[in-house]
Amino acid sequence: MLYGRYKHNIDAKGRIFVPAKLREKLGDNFIAAAVMDHCISLYSMEEWGKLQQGLADMPFTKARKLQRYLSSNAADVQVDSQGRILLPRHLLTYAFLEKAALVIGAGNRAEIWNPENYEKESGLMTPEEVEHEFMELGF
Repeated sequence: MLYGRYKHNIDAKGRIFVPAKLREKLGDNFIAAAVMDHCISLYSMEEWGKLQQGLADMPFTKARKLQRYLSSNAADVQVDSQGRILLPRHLLTYAFLEKAALVIGAGNRAEIWNPENYEKESGLMTPEEVEHEFMELGF
């Protein structure tokens, strides 16, 4: 499981540092993709394979548009000697990322957010709603 919250900057070339705690789980090569919520999702090769298999198990008529979108908005990324990855420009644009970024663990993936957008998104659930959701799940 990936968890935690880390603030980093994206440099002029589109590189961002990925925290060591997250790299331990993601590996040295992983997938960066535009999946949902206007953030960049980072998947280990294993988790990306599970996502792809889930799509392959769906009826083709349902999965084809999603598969096309997902494949065209994903990129292999490799960690450099300084712990950074290079993000393609189209993913940075999708996530409204320019300089400041928030890297978070999100269970089976990590996510890179524009900090302002993350605060808006996370502010949609009050602490009471979070508590209610956990209680609904039996926790």
